[in-house]
Amino acid sequence: MTTFAADWILPIADRPIAHGWVAVDDGRIAGTGSGSRRDAIDLGRVAILPALVNAHTHLELSYLRGTVPPAGQFIDWVRDIMAARQEHPNPEAPEILAPARDGIHEARSSGTGLVGDISNTLATVPLLRDAAMPARVFYELLGFSIGDPVGRVREARAVVSAIAGTSPDVRVALAAHAPYSVSRGLFSAIREDLNAHPGDVSSVHLSESPEEGELMHRGTGGWRELLKALGVWTEEWQAPGVSPVMYLADSGFLDARVLAVHGVQASGDDLSRLRALGTTVVSCPRSNRYVGVGDPPLETFYATGVKVAFGTDSLASVEDLNMFQELAAARRIAPPM
Repeated sequence: MTTFAADWILPIADRPIAHGWVAVDDGRIAGTGSGSRRDAIDLGRVAILPALVNAHTHLELSYLRGTVPPAGQFIDWVRDIMAARQEHPNPEAPEILAPARDGIHEARSSGTGLVGDISNTLATVPLLRDAAMPARVFYELLGFSIGDPVGRVREARAVVSAIAGTSPDVRVALAAHAPYSVSRGLFSAIREDLNAHPGDVSSVHLSESPEEGELMHRGTGGWRELLKALGVWTEEWQAPGVSPVMYLADSGFLDARVLAVHGVQASGDDLSRLRALGTTVVSCPRSNRYVGVGDPPLETFYATGVKVAFGTDSLASVEDLNMFQELAAARRIAPPM
């Protein structure tokens, strides 16, 4: 057991301790207290606190740092990032893996000890394991007009099973991208897989942009136009006529094991529904402003009692993976919080 002393100990679950100590045994906190201890290593004028959690990022997009400009509308930013990704089709290329590896180091160096990493390729799983960075990796599936959603999920689960190693600190589960990119059938199949794996946690981008709400309410707008341009629109799809949150809540997709990422456009009723379901909203304030969807309604989040976590999102839409910077941005948006 090793004991550290510092000017401040911040247990988070309890009140700050001035001139205290924390004992660590085999990587776990064994105790805290105030006053001096002879066996303590004195760190001096610092504060000791638990590592931070970056609940939403895309490490495999780290190579796009500084290459995709900010946008006034989300659809414009999406088009730019899709074009940028098409220039680098090989997820195992050194120019993709090296920045992702650097991103993991950057996150750890700024105090992060656990990441929620969205991945379309699972290329970051061995990088996280090599770096001994604990993570929940969400293997994200897309398919707005997919013909065999059950088969697609079966294939994805086989990939996850093949890459699953002996490291319990890097866990991989299936996730859905968003209501505008995932069919009803694919949402249902992903939910069935989640039900079959009770230890998994999943994720979905939800209520991020005004265009998403327009598609769900009326079946019109920028997302319909982009899906048509991509050749994946199907006239069989019918708008549910409700908000994105209500759509996924009514379908049974959302519960306490699904993270709802962004929620910028969520109404008070939406947030109350998420609270009732136990769903956590993951907010990414800096990225939200960068991609043109506006600031998240943080004060409303807290007023409704919904659970809130924070993430940086990817380096394609934020300047760093420093969670202290993310929390500072949140404080600027909602000073009373």
